[in-house]
Amino acid sequence: MASIFSSSSFHLGFKTKKMACSYKIDSTCASTHQFPRFSLRRDGPMDSPLRMFAANRAYSDAADSAPENLDEKTPYIPIYVMLPLGIINMEGELVDADNLFNQLKMLKSSNVDGVMVDCWWGIVERRAPKEYNWSGYKKLFEIVRDLGLKLQVVMSFHECGGNVGDDIHIPIPQWVQEIGYENPDIYFTDKEGRRNHECLSWGIDAEMVLNGRTPLEVYSDYMRSFRLEFDDFFARRVISEIEIGLGPCGELRYPSYPAKFGWEYPGIGEFQCYDKYLIKSLQKAAEAWGNSAWGKAPENAGSYNSKPQETGFFCDFGEYNGFYGRFFLHWYSQILINHGDRVLGLAALAFKGTPIAAKVSGIHWWYNTKSHAAELTAGFYNSGNFTGYSAIVSMLKKHGAALNFTCLELRTVDQEREFPEALSDPEGLVWEVLNAAWEVKIPVAGENALPCYHREGYNKILQIAKPMNDPFGRHYLSAFTYLRLSPTLLEKHNFIEFERFVQKMHDK
Repeated sequence: MASIFSSSSFHLGFKTKKMACSYKIDSTCASTHQFPRFSLRRDGPMDSPLRMFAANRAYSDAADSAPENLDEKTPYIPIYVMLPLGIINMEGELVDADNLFNQLKMLKSSNVDGVMVDCWWGIVERRAPKEYNWSGYKKLFEIVRDLGLKLQVVMSFHECGGNVGDDIHIPIPQWVQEIGYENPDIYFTDKEGRRNHECLSWGIDAEMVLNGRTPLEVYSDYMRSFRLEFDDFFARRVISEIEIGLGPCGELRYPSYPAKFGWEYPGIGEFQCYDKYLIKSLQKAAEAWGNSAWGKAPENAGSYNSKPQETGFFCDFGEYNGFYGRFFLHWYSQILINHGDRVLGLAALAFKGTPIAAKVSGIHWWYNTKSHAAELTAGFYNSGNFTGYSAIVSMLKKHGAALNFTCLELRTVDQEREFPEALSDPEGLVWEVLNAAWEVKIPVAGENALPCYHREGYNKILQIAKPMNDPFGRHYLSAFTYLRLSPTLLEKHNFIEFERFVQKMHDK
């Protein structure tokens, strides 16, 4: 595979992510129910965890003190609800259509705009290359259409099972697994040599390892088949958006914290670059930089459940911020960005005229440390003077894709109380990522990371979706997708809270 970058485009110099400046916080804002006003002073490092924590905390405290009644003029924010993971079985058949119809009717009564559904690669192209079975999805889409609901459809090129919230197992296609038996390096691999079958390694994107096709060609053929099969649903705008799966759980990230390999929150995770294709890419990058000794992954980065300070790589003033560390992390994150760039480029062609989106996961643990270790192993180079999210949102903008970000319902104060050792700050992370996307003027959508049935979580989403004191009206969510449809959501007291949430997201 060709090197992902040349020496002319790669450098180890610092970018001006967090310049020598700090926030001065107007502490009077909370009493007036407005978000804090920030002004920049060039008198200290903005990436100081203490300063960033103070800025984010003031913002959060003001948001939590805001009244429930939003400003009179706020945008209508569409609400979608994710359907159950097993709504289509492994034979490609719609499961319990009558029960689904009744549940969708109830959702419709709450005035949701539509539903989101995964179109699983492992079901549709299960048995043989280019043999697609869309029959169950066609029946599902017809029910949704007849109820007057819209569809967000996910091109799910990953395995379902083994992660939080996964209650079924849907592997990648059988014929791909058979190739993997002969060539296990098609999968992401950790330092112990364990192969992760959740999705294919990005190191083989352009390698003809899938019966004479590259993974990029396979993904493209799949998307084009879907576009042709459901042309009428596109023409009638029943399908309102296509979300493109770019990694594990459909998210643009490395599978750095797999529970099946023993990871437990809040472990830092492990780098996933030990298949022969990614190792070859790393070696080529090191040679292009003029130091072949750098052509290997860090040896002192700990294990899945390590803490940053327990490692030589991620500890304060650790190797992550040295010359080799910056080289490796740039290469590792650039592989992620290049994968998203290639697949979204193909998606933009296949779904021309229909909005597309990509999901980025909210890796909020260890956010209040210098290295941001959990983000680094996931592929987000967001430490020191490097910003891991600006490059990602710029890549999305290139293809006209929206950002879908997770963990909008999480409150930092809850994380501090329940997992103080994790040094987590989901609100600070959300604030940083969403502002990076708004800066380049791309649509920003969101979803909850965990089941949410209570008003506190809904109010946190509302505060982010419709921020107060936004005179230019630029910082609203373009849509919100709720995770997920279940009997628990439809219980009377839970559904009343959900209806209230939908109304407030819709109210102008």
